[in-house]
Amino acid sequence: MELDLRICSRARLSRDARFDGKFFIAVATTKIYCRPICPARTVKEENCRYYASAAAAEEAGYRPCLRCRPECSPGTPAWIGTPSTVSRALRLIAASGLADGGVEKLAEHLGVGSRHLRRLFLRHLGATPSAVAQTRRLHFAKKLLDETNLAMGDIALASGFGCVRRFNATIQQVYKRTPSEIRRLARRTDQTPRNQYIFRLPYRPPYNWDGMLAYLAPRATPGVEAVEAGTYRRTISLRGNHGWFEVSRAEGAALTVRVQFGDPSLLFQIIERIRAMFDLNADWATIARGLAADPVLAARLKANPGLRVAGCWNGFELAVRAILGQQITVKGATALAGRLVKALGQSFAGPDGLTHVFPSAEVLAAARLADIGLTGKRAETIRGLAGAVSKGQICFEGVTDSEALLARLSEIPGVGPWTSQYVALRALGEPDAFPCADLGLLRALNVSGARELERRAEVWRPWRAYAAMYLWSQHTKER
Repeated sequence: MELDLRICSRARLSRDARFDGKFFIAVATTKIYCRPICPARTVKEENCRYYASAAAAEEAGYRPCLRCRPECSPGTPAWIGTPSTVSRALRLIAASGLADGGVEKLAEHLGVGSRHLRRLFLRHLGATPSAVAQTRRLHFAKKLLDETNLAMGDIALASGFGCVRRFNATIQQVYKRTPSEIRRLARRTDQTPRNQYIFRLPYRPPYNWDGMLAYLAPRATPGVEAVEAGTYRRTISLRGNHGWFEVSRAEGAALTVRVQFGDPSLLFQIIERIRAMFDLNADWATIARGLAADPVLAARLKANPGLRVAGCWNGFELAVRAILGQQITVKGATALAGRLVKALGQSFAGPDGLTHVFPSAEVLAAARLADIGLTGKRAETIRGLAGAVSKGQICFEGVTDSEALLARLSEIPGVGPWTSQYVALRALGEPDAFPCADLGLLRALNVSGARELERRAEVWRPWRAYAAMYLWSQHTKER
């Protein structure tokens, strides 16, 4: 990935937060690399080196700054400036690192050779897939040291190092300090209950948190999700373990996340899912430039900046919710979802409003859904989806080919283009997904039909999902 050195220099000198996470500054004299917003004394340009990723800076022999903490920078959106193969690889690395077979297995999963994948990473990110995965593990370990009271063994496990010895050696090599010394520098004094962790997740401003909650609140499944007093809260289930998390606005350009979960080895996966769910890696400046050419959207962007695409915790759950919402209002779909959860979900003793975990695909595949008020046709569609997921024919985890998944989804009777595109938008995080048959979108632009809306939306590519969020924000009772 080519960097414009002039732009990098100006962003560094002005400490422009819009560039945080887009590139990193390495100082040749100290062998330390920093974020563009680092508060340290400004160094001479001749001593600066610029890298497209933290992994590239570390590959070049630089270590992370303990003051600006590069591990806390917002993630760079995978689809900007990289080919689809690299984007899909980054999604898989974000989900599980390279724990399932290394670079060779990752390349096989993507349908390319391992040597070709390494060349693509070096060309576009300046580092190999292994280096990118190692940097992600290292940064998450540093975040756990700074922001939690987890034991060192649990941190080593949660960040993917496998053993304490390897974890200690890597931290010592990169930071020139032991894990215990780094933890003492954090000076944490707050105490959290057992199995509860608090994280600060940064983003590039602006971020319209009120708009995000306004979208999620009417769609919150009773018993599973709750939105109140500026906070989103929900139950979660992962590998047979149940827990919950809540998200609220923090001071500065960040969200505060509180996670209650019994297995710390899954914290990395949980946090990555939350980052995706709240679209924290979005590059708002790039998206706004792409949409502002349309006068209708330009006015909404100016009046309501920073609106993000609302994702989801679980793709299967979102797909079921989309089927429930076919051709009825949001309020009606939410009521049906609540009845489904109350009848078939597993009971859960959580904070206020959280009483159940969403039912699994195995449960729904065998359920009598007519008992909760569903029509026979819609009940069959949900059972068909649940059966395909429980048999492994459809999997929402580690998706590398969205088109293939949507094609399989569309083979289920009752799943049409609207449902598929809605799933692509919210569950798969596709920035150009667009359910052009959506009633709310048609009304927002006062167009006669889906074909006219699709033609109208061509100028919004590749950011049609964000355009949809803006149009929906004016018609919150639809979908």
